[in-house]
Amino acid sequence: FHTREAAAQAGQRHTFTQQMALAAQCGLPVVIHTRAAQADTLAIMAAEPGVVGVLHCFTESWEMARQALEMGYFISLSGIVTFKNADNVREVARKVPLERLLIETDAPWLAPVPVRGQPNEPAFVCHTAAFIADLRNMPLHELVEQTGRNFVRLFNAVAGDGGRNPESD
Repeated sequence: FHTREAAAQAGQRHTFTQQMALAAQCGLPVVIHTRAAQADTLAIMAAEPGVVGVLHCFTESWEMARQALEMGYFISLSGIVTFKNADNVREVARKVPLERLLIETDAPWLAPVPVRGQPNEPAFVCHTAAFIADLRNMPLHELVEQTGRNFVRLFNAVAGDGGRNPESD
């Protein structure tokens, strides 16, 4: 996002491709942060169909989220969803299937309203969760319980389950 130089962008694509191949080889999930690179990101993800993971701190379009979900990925939302100019992120928050949603702090950045402007910390994830539960018109405890289960499902390989695909559970 911050570099528009073709060589630097090519280097990012190459490194991302190598990381995806390594994830496939090791049977581990990936954590992807993408910004203004939807086509490249989706193409590289599609090239490794055995890899699953999460698009973290998601700020892109519903269409990108939909395509990532079709590939088996999870979508994680940060405090950005509470920002007044984040209509696209709120659309994603409403539409992502509950069983594929994660919530994060992305600390120390992007503190949610009502603590925006402060350094973010894990304790503030409660504000993001409450905002998303309200958007989805659901009880907060149900959202918290499900996103906790989602985290365990996705990262079970790291906990010693040998790289099991979270969608096979």
